[in-house]
Amino acid sequence: MKKFISIISVFILTLSFQNCSSQNTSDAQMVNALVTSEEFTFHAERANPMNYDVINALNSIPNNPSTRILQLDGDGYEIELKKGKMEVVLPYFGRAFNTTYGSSDNSYRFTSKDYTVTKSQSKKGNWVLKIKPNDVKNVSDINIEVYKNGKAFTSIRSNDRQPITYDGYISKNEEVKEKEKL
Repeated sequence: MKKFISIISVFILTLSFQNCSSQNTSDAQMVNALVTSEEFTFHAERANPMNYDVINALNSIPNNPSTRILQLDGDGYEIELKKGKMEVVLPYFGRAFNTTYGSSDNSYRFTSKDYTVTKSQSKKGNWVLKIKPNDVKNVSDINIEVYKNGKAFTSIRSNDRQPITYDGYISKNEEVKEKEKL
């Protein structure tokens, strides 16, 4: 019986280490190449609203676990950087000071062709990108901190909204194939 328990414990321990090593992380050289080329996509996995009214409203829902971080379901919440073009599609949770009618301005959905990127690298090897879009009226700056394993932390500061942060990862831009005409 002792032998059986020890074999099972070794098996479980091996599986747990395998699970930890299979998390989606990237090679440090690939991350450096993506950041220096300024052509990558940030995929948001979690949103961290700064407004506690939103957090309190979410925590007041019956049978809902108490949380401060919102898990973003689905694919498509991202910031895509290309040469001369930045596309942002991210949800917003928080207080807006100047609202507009309609549902198109409730989240961050814009394309910028006039923006500046300032890159710096910390002592630990993390990259910090400060992006300032010049042709978007309500976003003052976007900060993306990219870690060596490909994980990233993004904060967006806006003129008419409270700040919000996102956790996620970066990847290479996907090639868009043109559909063949029939």
